[in-house]
Amino acid sequence: MIQVLIADDQALLRGSFRVLVDLSGDCVTVGEAGTGDEAVALAVQHHPDVVLMDVRMPDMDGIEATRRICADPRTAGTHVLILTTFDLDEYVFGALRAGASGFLLKDTPPAELLNGIRVVAGGEGLLAPSVTGRLIAEFASRAQPARPVTRHLDGVTDREREVLALVGRGLSNGEIADHLHLSLATVKTHVGRLLGKLSARDRAQLVIVAYETGLVP
Repeated sequence: MIQVLIADDQALLRGSFRVLVDLSGDCVTVGEAGTGDEAVALAVQHHPDVVLMDVRMPDMDGIEATRRICADPRTAGTHVLILTTFDLDEYVFGALRAGASGFLLKDTPPAELLNGIRVVAGGEGLLAPSVTGRLIAEFASRAQPARPVTRHLDGVTDREREVLALVGRGLSNGEIADHLHLSLATVKTHVGRLLGKLSARDRAQLVIVAYETGLVP
């Protein structure tokens, strides 16, 4: 069973998400948090596989809560899935920088939300080309770093750079394989090597690297 922690300041939404998760058959809710502080504390207590994290919460926002959860060795196996309204929450790109594995809109259909939980729990970033790639590109265009980025691609091969650029555009492994005329297994190998060489937590952080290094304009 995939263990899920739900963090949202609206009790009605938390309850709705809980019912959805607990009726899924392969996921179970291990706790509910109404503030960022509670989310961090419950994550340390329960070690969930996935935290459904709202961005705007009292005491501590979802970005800082995400940063603390992803940086804490005690929750190294926990992945954060950001829930956003998109039009209002312009800090989602910051949450991805903080270590979140992806994000979904709050009006996402129930089946897609459950699938998103499963994808993130499996260690993949939630980067569907039709939704997440577009949203990440939008937030990336708005995010202006205060100082130049110093991240480099030393040791990354030309082929791996091609793969990284396509990951940054939101393509799935299957789509990358078709685009580069490679086998799916080869693409998975390249992605795995990129994660190791770039010390990236998951696929979502590879997207950040692709933008920071200019592979995706």
